[in-house]
Amino acid sequence: MTAPQQCCLATGKGRLLRGTRGCWIGPDRTAPGSPAGEFCQISEQMGNSGSRVGQSFCSRFLPEEQAEIDRLFDALSSDKNSPNVSSKSFSLKALQNHVGEAVPLEMVTRLYDGMRRVDLTGKAKGPSENVSQEQFTASMSHLLKGNSEEKSLMIMKMISATEGPVKAREVQKFTEDLVGSVVHVLSHRQELRGWTGKEAPGPAPRVQVLAAQLLSEMKLQDGKRFLGPQWLDCDCDRAMIEDWVFRVPHVAIFLSVVIHKGFLVLCSSLDLTTLVPECQVDQGRGFESILDILSVMYINAHLPREQRHCWRLLFSSELHGHSFSQLCGHITHRGPCVAVLEDRDKHVFGGFASCSWEVKPQFQGDDRCFLFSICPSMAVYTHTGYNDHYMYLNHGQQTIPNGLGMGGQHNYFGLWVDVDFGKGHSRAKPTCTTYNSPQLSAQENFQFDKMEVWAVGDPSEEQLAKSNKSILDADPEAQALLEISGRSRHSEGLREIPDDE
Repeated sequence: MTAPQQCCLATGKGRLLRGTRGCWIGPDRTAPGSPAGEFCQISEQMGNSGSRVGQSFCSRFLPEEQAEIDRLFDALSSDKNSPNVSSKSFSLKALQNHVGEAVPLEMVTRLYDGMRRVDLTGKAKGPSENVSQEQFTASMSHLLKGNSEEKSLMIMKMISATEGPVKAREVQKFTEDLVGSVVHVLSHRQELRGWTGKEAPGPAPRVQVLAAQLLSEMKLQDGKRFLGPQWLDCDCDRAMIEDWVFRVPHVAIFLSVVIHKGFLVLCSSLDLTTLVPECQVDQGRGFESILDILSVMYINAHLPREQRHCWRLLFSSELHGHSFSQLCGHITHRGPCVAVLEDRDKHVFGGFASCSWEVKPQFQGDDRCFLFSICPSMAVYTHTGYNDHYMYLNHGQQTIPNGLGMGGQHNYFGLWVDVDFGKGHSRAKPTCTTYNSPQLSAQENFQFDKMEVWAVGDPSEEQLAKSNKSILDADPEAQALLEISGRSRHSEGLREIPDDE
């Protein structure tokens, strides 16, 4: 072969990937739990013996991507604060100097240890002292471009120096470090898109809450889920980690964010717009949301993809007052919405309405709606198919309930906000019939001081037109009260008459 080396070989158990830096051999995409493809070194038959070591295998990177990876390695291996390190490798100190404060030290160390534990020859007796170019390129390729099998290999090496199973508590600590690092790096790089990176108040830190949710998706060897501290001493083997990475995309996504934004490498290939939606709040209004960045990312991941890039604040009890009339006036005919409440016991929960809210005595919505919990635990509850009681919003009726509800039935909603604003209920014995959700609030009948409603995605022209209406147009009761009091509508005559008036 001539440099740059080009090759492509298919076998029954694996494939040799085509590239310009050399070759790497591994299996074709197989089901989680199958034998993992390890790194295999392919010796060069021809070419300059002094050529770069990165040519001994190929990564999954495109040529221009590989060139950027090479430049990063050159910068790390030429670090002046590591004088005793070979120019063909780099130290932990060099990686720390490059990253600075962008990534927590615990995660920098994990990434470094994972890289130096990569055995390209199959003959190593332990981790290398420093990270070679082959180890660095292979590690980055697996973490950023690899499948669940390849990513699980690196995660195992980031968790433990020994081969074989790891304890569930070690996976828990890794997951907490990973989740915390995502918040840290996005905040450091000013990529929060208007959201706060500060820890939200509550009985448990949101980092631990989201980490626990991600871990709850792991299937243990007996098929049971990781659902509490009683499982922390269980063994987690490679097949379990691979299955977890395969089914829980946040693990791979968070690793990509930490590397792309922490190392400042291949940043153009990372699209944050559907991970972190833009936060839009009217300018000049001081506002601190119930939600922190982790809560937003978790809820956002369950929305239809076309609605993940932008959240627009429609209603906040903090800004618009504790009024059901204000709530109705601000959220009706505004498209899909996320509603979230915090009860007085600090439980945070809510629901996604897939369609515009309308004031009417019938149920509305469709099977894209869901309920969710954020604190004390994170979970999403989707439709069961039992009934179509997805959304309900009524006001001014004497014979049927007045309020906002999602799931269940009259007087037994999965989530209910009463017309007597500040009161509600979450009645599920044992679960809500529509969403299979448990009781979301601390008390079945709860009180709350904080509620927010966010429109998600881009508004339609019809929604924009309706949003320009006065709240008095949307709330005839408020208009009547104003007229009874003898006060005039100061906005009358100063705006165009809406089409439907």
